[in-house]
Amino acid sequence: MNTTTRIKLSIMMFLEFFIWGAWFVTLGTYLLRNLSASGTQVGVAFLTQSIGAIVAPFIIGLIADRFFSAQKILGVLHLAGALLLWRASTAPDFGSFYPNILTYMVLYMPTLALVNSIAFRQMQNPQKEFATIRVLGTLGWIVAGLTIGWLNWEQSGSLQATFLMAAGASALLGLFSFTLPATPPVKRGQASSLGDMLGLDAIGLLKNRSYLIFFLASIAICIPLAFYYGFTNPFLNEVGMKAAAGVQSLGQVSELLFMLLIPVFFSRLGVKKMLAIGMLAWVLRYVFFAYGNAESNYWMLIVGIVLHGICYDFFFVTGQIYTDNLAGERFKSSAQGFITLATYGVGMLIGTLLSGRIFDSYQAPGGTHDWRMIWLIPAAIAGVVVLMFLLLFKDRTQPQATEPASAAAAPSLATQAT
Repeated sequence: MNTTTRIKLSIMMFLEFFIWGAWFVTLGTYLLRNLSASGTQVGVAFLTQSIGAIVAPFIIGLIADRFFSAQKILGVLHLAGALLLWRASTAPDFGSFYPNILTYMVLYMPTLALVNSIAFRQMQNPQKEFATIRVLGTLGWIVAGLTIGWLNWEQSGSLQATFLMAAGASALLGLFSFTLPATPPVKRGQASSLGDMLGLDAIGLLKNRSYLIFFLASIAICIPLAFYYGFTNPFLNEVGMKAAAGVQSLGQVSELLFMLLIPVFFSRLGVKKMLAIGMLAWVLRYVFFAYGNAESNYWMLIVGIVLHGICYDFFFVTGQIYTDNLAGERFKSSAQGFITLATYGVGMLIGTLLSGRIFDSYQAPGGTHDWRMIWLIPAAIAGVVVLMFLLLFKDRTQPQATEPASAAAAPSLATQAT
């Protein structure tokens, strides 16, 4: 890969995740404060991510893989996304906001796969080259959070500007996409089945009892994950943390550091311990949030945020390595779609609906909330998941080549989100 291509791909990754981080982190706070939304409505808004994840395989399978070059589709989707983000910023209430953000996420989620596809197609050795380019995406998310904190948009009630900032970046990436290296469709003229698009060909791997336990744990752990995505920023702002979105970017810094350390931990701890530590970190995170505050226990809030690196990397990235080791070559791609559909689709769907209802149930007089109970509930859910995992999971990573249908694997969310 030449230097020009590397720079272009790095800019693409930076903008891709800058756009998402620019509005997604503070979405809950914006809806509650600016649009007077309920907790259930906040959950429904975050549910658009799950809907987008479910629709994404159809857009990729029916359009990107068969008819048009990936960089051109990326450009069109982001230009349309810029318009939708601008429209969302002008919405006076939740009823008019929701259709715009729903349509936007249906268009945005497929771009996560498109940027990966464009990058991989330009690489001779993806195992060595991809990480150094993908890391710019996490940096983009961090810069977005720091920008919001630096401009004091949360405290000044100016979070509408986050959508305008994201819209501008989306328009820029839309135009820039047409300068990216040509990435023609790989299945031109070929038929794609529903099973191909959804990754259902990989379902045979669930016959492996250990993988089934991991698969179910992946879905279940996404339920408490939804609490973090939807209500961490409103929580931090309500308890008085300054520049909360900027402070939250420490989670992505932690993610980068622990990702670099995963090979060391993996060789010493093994799959089961790594996955268990990742899930246990969710329990600890929510306990710290439950008992933390912006005064004497401020350190608990910081530790809870920094634990993101362990929460995410030790479970989801380790899960990717585990399933890759277990998989046969034929079903690697379909398994990725299958696990994404299950986690972002099913797990996050349940979590977003549940978290919104719990948030509303623990609203206190004066517009405040009983955050201790709100956080102890996902802590308990994560605790049950890790306990069942420790009791039932057996560390068996031998490839299952004897049954092609069960030789599938599924990376977790590592290529999807930060």
